[in-house]
Amino acid sequence: MVKYSQGDLVFQAVVLFLLTIIAVACAYPMLYVLSMSISDSVKIAVNPVLLLPRGFSLKAMALLFENPSIWRYYGNTVFYTVFGTAIRIIMTVLLAYPISRKTFGGRNPIAGFAIFTMLFSGGMIPTYIIINKLGLYNTIWSILLPGAISVYYAIITRTFFASLPDSLVESAKIDGANDFTILFKIIIPISKAILATLAIFYSVDLWNSYLPALLYLPNSNLHPLQMFLVKILINNDPQLLGSMEMGLDRLFLGDQLKYACIVAACLPILCVYPFFQKHFTQGVMLGSLKE
Repeated sequence: MVKYSQGDLVFQAVVLFLLTIIAVACAYPMLYVLSMSISDSVKIAVNPVLLLPRGFSLKAMALLFENPSIWRYYGNTVFYTVFGTAIRIIMTVLLAYPISRKTFGGRNPIAGFAIFTMLFSGGMIPTYIIINKLGLYNTIWSILLPGAISVYYAIITRTFFASLPDSLVESAKIDGANDFTILFKIIIPISKAILATLAIFYSVDLWNSYLPALLYLPNSNLHPLQMFLVKILINNDPQLLGSMEMGLDRLFLGDQLKYACIVAACLPILCVYPFFQKHFTQGVMLGSLKE
């Protein structure tokens, strides 16, 4: 049995206290938003929500999904997330694998150039001009292609690939396999942990992204779900709050619909995350090892 000194016990108690405060600070806003979205609108008008729901009602959720435009926003977001994540994983792997191989002569210049882009960028206006000149403006490609590689994630992936035994690559080359065969038939099948990590990183980034759509997509039919949130929470667009008639329902449900929209936007990605959690933790730890 391990014996702890008094100083160790005090330190652990302080750490536990601080972590409890952080956990409560993180959990309270989520619980508050959920409670607001499912509370009875009349009861919260009289007695505001502090933590737990006041009554129970899904009227706000029902009215939110009665609006046909939200389904279009949802579909766009799912499309951008799925295909954008696939593109980003492919591009990240194609960058990370070559610079992870010690036998590749250009690994240091390419890695240095990639890291340079982390420190310096053209900025918003030059990026806007480039996207416009390339014909990507007001198309789905303005969401899918820019930012197709995150150098930070590529470095994590490179470190993971570098931690794999060199004997795998050497034995495959002896058998006559080329680099693409080695990558797609040997390296990728044993790299599920880092691929799952990239998938959850990129999918969360894409799901929560709204600035590219705000800058490059004037066509509202192409907007993601986060633009719907911006219009409701910031612009307070009354046309997006459902087909309610003016009166008490509108008065009581107006703010509640905003919370319902936040829950509707966050719930899918929260449901997907637990399935990647095991691989996510393993991939981050392996990718953090020094080469």
